[in-house]
Amino acid sequence: MTESLMGWLSPAVALVFLGLAVLLLIVIWSIKRHRSPKLKIESGASIEDLMPSLAGLTLGTAVPGNTVEVLENGAFFDVLLKQIAAAEKSVHFETFLWKDGVLGQRMADALSERARAGLKVRVLLDAVGSKEVGEAARQQMQAAGCRVAFFHKKSIYNIGVMNDRDHRKLVVIDGREAFVGGHCIVDTWLGNAEDIHHYADLSVRLHGPIVHSVQAAFSENWGGQTGELFLGDAVFPALEPVGDVMIHAAYAKPEGSAPAVKILHHTVICLARQRIWIQNPYFIPKPEAIDAMGAAVKRGVDVRVLMPATSGSDNPMVQHAGHRNFEKLLRCGVRLFEYPHTLLHQKVMTVDGKWSAIGSSNFDDRSFDTNDEITLGILDPAVAQRLDAVFEKYAPQCKEIELEAWRKRGLWHKLKDNWFYLFSQVL
Repeated sequence: MTESLMGWLSPAVALVFLGLAVLLLIVIWSIKRHRSPKLKIESGASIEDLMPSLAGLTLGTAVPGNTVEVLENGAFFDVLLKQIAAAEKSVHFETFLWKDGVLGQRMADALSERARAGLKVRVLLDAVGSKEVGEAARQQMQAAGCRVAFFHKKSIYNIGVMNDRDHRKLVVIDGREAFVGGHCIVDTWLGNAEDIHHYADLSVRLHGPIVHSVQAAFSENWGGQTGELFLGDAVFPALEPVGDVMIHAAYAKPEGSAPAVKILHHTVICLARQRIWIQNPYFIPKPEAIDAMGAAVKRGVDVRVLMPATSGSDNPMVQHAGHRNFEKLLRCGVRLFEYPHTLLHQKVMTVDGKWSAIGSSNFDDRSFDTNDEITLGILDPAVAQRLDAVFEKYAPQCKEIELEAWRKRGLWHKLKDNWFYLFSQVL
């Protein structure tokens, strides 16, 4: 009787667990769906007149009185390391990807030296992206007095947020200077994009009141992981205007609504009147984004996208997933350029030669709906011109995708495109 009862219970228990698993998946899907509405906006105003609106929609504030310096490829680290060495009170460092190597050791040495000098040095690393940081580097920094924390470590307590990664790349020094962009702490980010082993990237160096916004972004995740709140002149000093550039920072990810970076990217596409030039390593736009780009083309907007080809990418699966919608983009009139020689990792968009977005956000579901990101909206024609010059530097070495030739690509290519697109939300 007991064996018979156990034999009957086993399938029943299995069905119960299966039902609970299906229910959990439905709940997770429902939550994600609720945070990912189809965005719509109409406006006849010019983008330079709408900075307060862009900042407000993305839960920030447009801050005037700043300076911006664009830093390209490995030269970024020469400036960053020099400024870390000159820090007097605090260094806050946050990144997604840090791998043991020459660059990782240089960074660990610089941060350790400042901690030994008595500064408050806080280092926040994503637990997945920086799993190869190296035990020696981590121990070195902690022994020197750096406080090192990991975002969403593998733990039963984090099981519900393990897919949520900290993809931001930012540094704040003395609360007075900030760096934001795409650079990672991996040796392939050294050099000048001269070959497949040396990537291209862009970051910006900031001075002025906007530094408080970048510090706030760091504080958000630092406080969430460590419980430590910091305040005072060492981290939030009074900041006077030092230039004439207006900037706002988009990084908030409110519960039950679309994340700020997604709202920002979609809105500016809808506002463009002359041109939209996008540089992004992982370009997998959603249907509503493609429709918005198509509507922009109909308004007479020059829409171009620069990205790595599968031969240059560090993750060809992402490029194939993006390929799945190339035909629709091309039919809409969007021009697509693929760079075959190395990874173009810069995450940049310029609009009408006046406004720019730069930060950590890829143009895909993971960045727009899941990751913690930061993107700066910058109103300054000189910055837009500098970023467009980078586009123009790489474009002649690209292959521009043509609609008729693209439609004739091989069956195997098409199969890979459609297969990897199925996983586009987690790539």
